[in-house]
Amino acid sequence: MSLHNIRLEVMQTLEKSIDTFVEKFLIVPEKIWQPTDFLPNSQSDSFIEEVKEIRELSKDLDDDFWVSLVGDTITEEALPTYESWLLDVQGISQHSENGGDNGWAKWIRSWTGEENRHGDVLNKYLYLSGRVNMREVEITTQHLISDGFDIGTARDPYKNFVYTSFQELATYISHNNVAKHARKSGHKLLAKMSKIIAGDEMRHHLAYTEFVRQIFKYDPSEMMLAFQHMMKHKIVMPALHLRHSGEEKGSLFDHFSTVAQRAGVYTGFDYVDILKKLNVAWEIDKITGLTAEAEKARDYLMKLPDRMQRITERIVIPNTKYNFKWMIPA
Repeated sequence: MSLHNIRLEVMQTLEKSIDTFVEKFLIVPEKIWQPTDFLPNSQSDSFIEEVKEIRELSKDLDDDFWVSLVGDTITEEALPTYESWLLDVQGISQHSENGGDNGWAKWIRSWTGEENRHGDVLNKYLYLSGRVNMREVEITTQHLISDGFDIGTARDPYKNFVYTSFQELATYISHNNVAKHARKSGHKLLAKMSKIIAGDEMRHHLAYTEFVRQIFKYDPSEMMLAFQHMMKHKIVMPALHLRHSGEEKGSLFDHFSTVAQRAGVYTGFDYVDILKKLNVAWEIDKITGLTAEAEKARDYLMKLPDRMQRITERIVIPNTKYNFKWMIPA
């Protein structure tokens, strides 16, 4: 049987349990938080005062923090790109062969529904803060969606689920660090909002890592090789193509990445830590029945965190002041 057919068979097998995954890792709209739970109530008499409080608190947070938050928000708002990408993965389609609803598509749509709230609430908060040029943010968001992205997975479900397992944990770390910074500055509402978004991302991370864990049971060697491939070529960040109006695709990402590291929102050490956590979560040291090639892949993955740790320790983060069109001076 070809690798293509084996992957399809594994995806079809996992699809039979997809309702269990949805119930375990996602929350129905009526019970989960919604953006208005964290924003000033526009129908309340105290609305203007609450907005004024947000604007006053926002003055005390530095530009690096706001650039990091804007980048996170834009990344969340580029959700249409991620949904369309995942719906094209092998084994995932809008309809099943018998004409009913494809289970994987149900998962993707439900996951998208949860993720959609993140961009909504952060966008509105940025708007109320008075610290951000929202038109420039909106232009960057539109460009990021229009430019699309290539995460190096093609339509391979194994590689895609390694990517989503990694990326959901990365967004958890980023939002959680934003929450810590906001709390230290007395920005309690933003801290609470970011913390609960991080909680969503952790649930999603646990779901995707469970998908990979199940694939390891059915097809351990190919799953190990897919994991190695993604780590060898490095995880491409969703915001890789960030740009301002009138600029080249991707021209802004390195500046944004530097600022996020400088602000302690997402660093090279976080990247290494995620890799360590995935190795442990999937217990790759205990997997048996691997081919010789897959054994080499495992050996590579086991040694990679220490190698990357040494490289990361040598990196010096520049203190350069960049001109982000998103920012309005405090």
